[in-house]
Amino acid sequence: MCDETFEPPDDGTWELDTTHLARPVSWFLRSPLVAGAPRGFEAGLARYGLLLGRHEIAVIGGFMYAQRVPFGAGGTATPEQMRDRIETSARAFRERFWREDLAHWDEVVKPGAVAAHLALQEVDPATLFDDELADHVGRCRDHLEAMFELHHRYSAPSVMVTGDFLAGALEWTGVGAGELMGLLRGTSPVSTGFAVAELDALADAVAGSHSARAALAVPGEPEGVLRALTADPCAGPAARRYLDAVRYRSIGYDVSEPTADELPSALVGAIRAAVAHRKDGPGDDGDAALSAISARVPAEHLAEFDDRLHEARPANRLCDERATYSDGWAAGFARRAVLEAGRRLAGRGALADPEHAVDADAAELAALLRGESGPSAQEVAERFQRRTTLTVDDAPPIVGPPPAPPPPLEAIPEPARRATLAVNTAMSNLFDVPDTANDATVLRGLAVNSGVYEGPGPARLVADGADFDRIRPGDVLVTRVTTPYFTVVLPSVGAIVTDRGGQPSHAAIVAREYGIPGVVGTRAATRVIPDGAIVRVDGTTGEVRVLG
Repeated sequence: MCDETFEPPDDGTWELDTTHLARPVSWFLRSPLVAGAPRGFEAGLARYGLLLGRHEIAVIGGFMYAQRVPFGAGGTATPEQMRDRIETSARAFRERFWREDLAHWDEVVKPGAVAAHLALQEVDPATLFDDELADHVGRCRDHLEAMFELHHRYSAPSVMVTGDFLAGALEWTGVGAGELMGLLRGTSPVSTGFAVAELDALADAVAGSHSARAALAVPGEPEGVLRALTADPCAGPAARRYLDAVRYRSIGYDVSEPTADELPSALVGAIRAAVAHRKDGPGDDGDAALSAISARVPAEHLAEFDDRLHEARPANRLCDERATYSDGWAAGFARRAVLEAGRRLAGRGALADPEHAVDADAAELAALLRGESGPSAQEVAERFQRRTTLTVDDAPPIVGPPPAPPPPLEAIPEPARRATLAVNTAMSNLFDVPDTANDATVLRGLAVNSGVYEGPGPARLVADGADFDRIRPGDVLVTRVTTPYFTVVLPSVGAIVTDRGGQPSHAAIVAREYGIPGVVGTRAATRVIPDGAIVRVDGTTGEVRVLG
């Protein structure tokens, strides 16, 4: 029987992660996540001299938990090492480390990651012998670990620049974080879809082809619509380029989530939305918002406000790019290999269902493929059952002793205060949710992107990736959290509502980039709003009302 307990790995404080995974972690994902992500965090934190030394990750009771470990905790750093760390923190701002990191990301890291992804994409797991597939599953697991490390190595610059802008602007203007984040709208194209250029080119090709427009308009089987588009003499090449770019993208953090290729209805919806609703940048509205907010900045801080905003705008795309070009792509390849292993093992009775393969780790799958001893089909089925029936609501928010309050800013050495305040501001705005009361028909959260949406599309609850195939343009997306990979198949929804997340969260970024109302951090939307209900989403007040 699969009976995981909530026993912590040490005597520290472990906090439940409710922002990334709404369910327990699949068994395949566990080792690459726990090994790769903390290593990336540690490197990025050291690069910026942050006094948070490590961000550990553990799987406890099947769920993802995190532990923040201060630099030098328990006397592990000498006074000289502490001085060097603090000086690095100050240098990061003087020398604007993030500019160099962003250039290195564009010129070296991102192209290298893409090349590694494409090399794996060329391998068709279905053509491999069992021994070869076992090796390939292992390579996909190792690639996923490397991509988790890459993703989180760039967490520090992503958080630092946005947090620094917010920290100053919140103090100087009295304007809320949502309005301030709105000044970054239009700076993260990847947040509206991974293959932005390919989708735009496809939309242009369809718009210029009568036959392609007719094919796209045909109701019914989405697979047939996609086949007709790829065969169209005018739009076909653009359609094939777009589908090749997105088909192996995971739409979640876990290999248990489907890839875009498994959601043809959502892909058709995304293409239809791109053709019908081209999105513009902030334009005059963005200029007007900037003018209004700038007018509230005291004269003595105006130059610094402009400078911090100037730095935050180009760095903003790193928030979603670091995920989209790393583990989001790698998870899709891993899923492709794991499901092929699942099909073979289910065919010979070693698994009860091909989908259960995600709840065996890479070594277990390799052993089963080679005919060696491994977990029984019943054991893996029990893991799968537990993972797919539990949610973060079933896990304790804290394992271990209660977290200690952070030290006051005044207790931080002066050269490290700006960095500490930037990180604290970014993290509090990302993870903290309001404590305003909800009731049976009205939910309250953080307002994202002014405006009101009220049907005609219904609320569509998305518990996991498979639910995306039920979304149609104009629906209201209601989900626990969104990931940067949702945009692979995200059509033009009318509004976004989430349980978790703050103003820098992916859901908020998407709402701003699409120019649609959003309310995040409601805590209870997925429990209160019935699937199919008509709701009124007010992106100005942060209120969601169930109308019927």
